[in-house]
Formats: sequence, C-alpha cells, structure tokens
Amino acid sequence: MLRITDARTGDFVAAAPVRRGLTRVEAHPPGSGMTGLRVLLAADLLVRALELGGTPVWALLSCEREPAELVAGAAALGIRPFEHSRDADPGLGEAQVIHVVTEGGNAPDGVRFAVAPVQSEAPEGADPAALRLALLSRPRAASVRLDEAVLGEADETLRRWRSAVAAWAHRPSRPVPDEVRGRLRTAWEDDLDVPEVLATLRWAETEPGLPDGARFETYAYADRLLGLDLTRDLGAPA
Repeated sequence: MLRITDARTGDFVAAAPVRRGLTRVEAHPPGSGMTGLRVLLAADLLVRALELGGTPVWALLSCEREPAELVAGAAALGIRPFEHSRDADPGLGEAQVIHVVTEGGNAPDGVRFAVAPVQSEAPEGADPAALRLALLSRPRAASVRLDEAVLGEADETLRRWRSAVAAWAHRPSRPVPDEVRGRLRTAWEDDLDVPEVLATLRWAETEPGLPDGARFETYAYADRLLGLDLTRDLGAPA
C-alpha cells in the first residue's frame, strides 16, 4: 500500500484508503518555472504509483489559467497531461483527495503532498530526460540545484542505462526476481522514495548474481514509474 506524508500534519497516510476507490491527485504549480514543473512531476509519479497498485486516479491541474509554457515544459519532461480543474465535473465520489503543492503552499482541504523548490542553472537546450532524472534523484522534500555538472551526471547515467537495457534485451528473458520487485515496491510505496528506486537500479546494474534478462525486465518494470524511456534504444544498431 502506498503511504505518503501529509504535509499538514506530518503523519503517514494511505494514498488510497479505499481499495479500488477513486483518488483525485490535484497539482498546484506556483508557475511555469522549474519549481512548478517539479510539482507536476511529483504529481505524475504519484499517479503512476497509484495506477501500478490498481487504484483509479483522476489527475487535475489547478491554476488560474493553463499557461502554454507550463504545458509545453511538462510534455517535454514526459509528464502526462492533466485535466484542467476549471473544466472538471465535480462530485465524482473520490475516496481521497491529494493536493501536490510546494512547501508551505496553500491548497483546499485534503492531504498535502509537498515538494521543495528548484534552483535552476540549467543550460539552454538541456536534454529534458536528463532534467527529469536529475529531479528524480533528489528526495522530494530536499531542494534541487540544477546546474551543468548535475545535468551532465544525469545525462551520462541515462545514456549508460539505455545502452545497457538495449544490450540486455538480446539475452534470454528472465522474470524480475521477487526480491528485486519487493525492493522497488517497498521504496516507492514508502512516501514515494524515488531515490531509493534509482539506488535499486544501480545495484541491479552490477549485481553478479542477476541474469541480464532479469536486469532488462527490472529496468523495464521500474520505468513504468520513472518514465525515463529506458527501453528507447531497443533495436538500435550496436
């Protein structure tokens, strides 16, 4: 069961308290900058984690208007579209409402899922996938500084993983080991601890007892949450 910290109280709460009950995830970006995009990214991950657990989700974007710059930036980061709250039909009988906000941000009644701000020094034309990985690599409650060094490290990791996944795909298929699947799910169900998910992938990358076919399936499975397109290079020339 996915449990998250409610920023109002500091308590752990179930993200989906009713089995198969609808959960509304409402993102409240403070603007179209990187902090606003981090709020949308956190909401995107929350939706993905809930869906992986079998929970139906209603994803909403709450802001006075829907700026084109924010929508374009979210799409570039691989964030799936949100329905705009002003166009939504209220009263769908959701069992839980989670508001994704910046630290100290205001929101209507409901659980608050807080995200720390971003200090961006990202160079012009930075790879959006590297930006996404850099944002995912820090705990949600910790501020992020995006600079050339951080993005360079994320880009190097992303290239290495995509190349490895493409190579592992040529090996005999093996299922994700129960231990590895358990580590991944324990991480993301514990307050959406994405850095621990990434740490598990780093472990799986070099663990000598793990067959390459199982490495491939592990990365493909984790990417259903991460949204890094790790299987992008399948079929590409070696």
